[in-house]
Amino acid sequence: MQKVKAAARSGGVDTAYNKNPRPCETPSLQHNITTMAEEVCMAPDGDPMVTFGFMANWTSLLKLLAAASTPLILMLVIPMIVKRIGRSFGSYLKRKSAGRKAQILELVEAAEKEFQKEGGERRDSDEWESVEAYAVGTAKNGEKADKEWDGVVGFFHPFCNAGGGGERVLWAAIRATQKRWPNAKCIVYTGDHDVGKHDILARVQTRFNIQLHPPTIHFLYLTTRSWVLASSWPRFTLLGQSIGSLVLAWDAFSLLTPDIFVDTMGYAFALGFTKLLFPDIPTGAYVHYPTISTDMLESLDPDSENGDQGVNAGAGTGVRGLAKKAYWNLFAFFYTQVGVSIDIVMTNSNWTLDHIQALWGQDRRENEKIRAISVYPPVAVEELEKEVEVSEASEAKREPILLYIAQFRPEKNHQLILTAFAEFMATKTPATKGTKLVLIGSVRDDGDSKRVYELRLLANELQIRDNVEFHLDASWPEILDWLRRASVGVNGMWNEHFGIGVVEYQAAGLISVVHDSGGPKRDIVVTVDRLPTGFRGITATQFAEGFEKALSLSVPDKLAMRHRARYSAKRFTEEQFSKGWISGMEILVRLRQKQAKSP
Repeated sequence: MQKVKAAARSGGVDTAYNKNPRPCETPSLQHNITTMAEEVCMAPDGDPMVTFGFMANWTSLLKLLAAASTPLILMLVIPMIVKRIGRSFGSYLKRKSAGRKAQILELVEAAEKEFQKEGGERRDSDEWESVEAYAVGTAKNGEKADKEWDGVVGFFHPFCNAGGGGERVLWAAIRATQKRWPNAKCIVYTGDHDVGKHDILARVQTRFNIQLHPPTIHFLYLTTRSWVLASSWPRFTLLGQSIGSLVLAWDAFSLLTPDIFVDTMGYAFALGFTKLLFPDIPTGAYVHYPTISTDMLESLDPDSENGDQGVNAGAGTGVRGLAKKAYWNLFAFFYTQVGVSIDIVMTNSNWTLDHIQALWGQDRRENEKIRAISVYPPVAVEELEKEVEVSEASEAKREPILLYIAQFRPEKNHQLILTAFAEFMATKTPATKGTKLVLIGSVRDDGDSKRVYELRLLANELQIRDNVEFHLDASWPEILDWLRRASVGVNGMWNEHFGIGVVEYQAAGLISVVHDSGGPKRDIVVTVDRLPTGFRGITATQFAEGFEKALSLSVPDKLAMRHRARYSAKRFTEEQFSKGWISGMEILVRLRQKQAKSP
């Protein structure tokens, strides 16, 4: 016991006998100390250091673990904060637009009564007979979805009055929706301030021969459409237009928050934004083309299979090219994220579907989203069949004309067709005798006018000027006349996403010579009964060979191929489109009904 007390007096650790401990000193009996607790240092004021029950090395370890886990915590917390903020803004927008929504519903009801009073076509007429539920097995117990659903469907189409193939899809979709759900209200978000509802619907009737029910259609005019124009973003155009679509979507929801929101122009980021603001609103997308695709990414590499295709061919070299490649890959990552959020995805072709699946497919499966489907766009097949005869008598009236109908845009690759035509004419075979190349297309601006001028110069340089004709902004009757006279339809665009013009060639009985890529390859110029409906090529030489083959066929073989092409085009009628559209919309309606029943 005396030894223990002496040890305490000499600086030992037995504080029971050391009432006034001193700052840490190296004990003389350190070789006898076996625990870490006996090496605790004192603070400068003489008090023991606070360690919360841990030794100094454990405290350091905890600090290290806390620092290492901070990114993970932020990854979990920040999304929760963003979602909470998004829902708050969404609630604000719903409250803000609630009054306008109620007003629109009253206007629709009044317009319906006025329409019936003025002798408008009744809904139970032959024209407005009910459309069957085409989605086999999608409704509960095989039953149809609620026909009497009277919700609001918002169609996001800022350029609804453009009059192109995308607009035909919009109006055919609204027509199918009206037939399937007569009490539903269709709201079109548009930036076409210069035209009113009456003029828009009149143009739909004359341009597409699509009759809509006016009372249940309402137009809301956006003020921020310039945000999605390519001219507003001369640099980082993909990113800029995507950001612009968010601004445009906010503009739309400030006007009215729908029950179902559908994008028919390709603004995927607007749909992702919708889910952030309104998780309970079902969203649908009709994708005409992916904003970015794996082919686009590959085209940047000059050594890849697609390295010589597209307007950005081989642009991924050098410092600037590497930066562009990194930018596109980063954009593709975010494009995938928003694609996963969309409830129903419909594409205009199997080619587009393949690329959407490549980007979105795996993540959508992991998130248990419904698989994207291909719904071919509606084409005026029936009208062309009535207007353009395909028979032995009409064959005698056709001329050796190669017809290319396309806007004068860079990606339409008119240079390739002119070069191929010059190579074909240089062969001086019997098929070249009297042959002409007719280029028909619209001119949108000075840029298009300049391209036409450059194409005329190229035709002169290639010494084919006398055999090439340009027809700008031709009317539909003029186009029909050329479809009756021409023998071959041409398309030179690489990776045309679908190719409505090519379908029109087929419906008019033309033999197609098209680029061996995209929708024309995957969906349109395919075999019927194992026999060809046209020819495909990639290089100018291959196109020239296609021209030779098409014009050299015997009259019976030409007529047989024209009939096969016309038969193939029947897959792209409005009826077929309506079936696919309704199958997707029924799912969205059921999702909305399910959300409405949720507490």
